[in-house]
Amino acid sequence: VQLKESGGGLVQPGGSLRLSCAASGFTFSNYYMSWFRQAPGKERELVAGIFSAGGSTRYADSVKGRFTISRDNAKNMVYLQMSSLKPEDSAVYFCNARFVSLDYWGQGTQVTVSS
Repeated sequence: VQLKESGGGLVQPGGSLRLSCAASGFTFSNYYMSWFRQAPGKERELVAGIFSAGGSTRYADSVKGRFTISRDNAKNMVYLQMSSLKPEDSAVYFCNARFVSLDYWGQGTQVTVSS
């Protein structure tokens, strides 16, 4: 099982980034996929999630209207489009896959929002 995040980097406030997560080793289409983030000294928090069929999503209040989660079950990919980024969005972003008692994590990708 592998989840590999990519797309992080340094961006100015107000800018955009698109994170990608490539999944392998499990039946991706069965899994609820999420993005979490963790800033230094803070607990890991849920950013956004998307159900297996891709029709239903949920977001943390802090990112509603700015971030969009999507998935491509044919490519085993999940994405997080981030817009209007703020310094407080800076964190390591993790991809998560969950199905019943199965729970997988990626290694994370750093997002830094700074001028």
